[in-house]
Amino acid sequence: MAREPRGGGRDRRDRDENPEFQDRLVAINRVSKTVKGGKRFGFAALVVVGDQKGRVGYGKGKAREVPEAIRKATEQAKRQLIRVPLREGRTLHHDITGRHGAGRVVMRTAPAGTGIIAGGPMRAVFEMLGVHDVVSKSLGSQNPYNMIRATIEGLQGQMSPRMVAQRRGRKVADILPKAAEAQAQAPAEAAEA
Repeated sequence: MAREPRGGGRDRRDRDENPEFQDRLVAINRVSKTVKGGKRFGFAALVVVGDQKGRVGYGKGKAREVPEAIRKATEQAKRQLIRVPLREGRTLHHDITGRHGAGRVVMRTAPAGTGIIAGGPMRAVFEMLGVHDVVSKSLGSQNPYNMIRATIEGLQGQMSPRMVAQRRGRKVADILPKAAEAQAQAPAEAAEA
């Protein structure tokens, strides 16, 4: 008779299979070690995971085989998820700059229909995050590890008007620019002219 695993009858692999998360392989690196009998190859994988609803994370894994390295990287990425507030579920609330090491990235909000204008590693982060419209530029290091770390670091500084209002102890209406007042003044000024 086969024994069931301890965790309430569910295997660890069953628990980790979250269909709500998607992953994207960003980079894979092959390294070799020369030993007496020849060369031993190892692989390092960089993976970005997200639910396309405002949560994203990245992970790296190393192993002798590519699938095992990707699996390790995916597990690490799921443990390091961050939540990012999005405006209208499609773009960033404000322009941000992220830095990590020699890597620097600039991310700007964009109107609807712009799409994701970003390089390879940054594009993967935005797609997994669920951003549909953004303009970004990578300055400095082109290393995918540094680019992703700089992007995530910048996204962690993203603040919604609700978060700013809560921190200041005010209402959201007090924080946002008065669009209604600007529209009311425009016809009045046109009538005076």
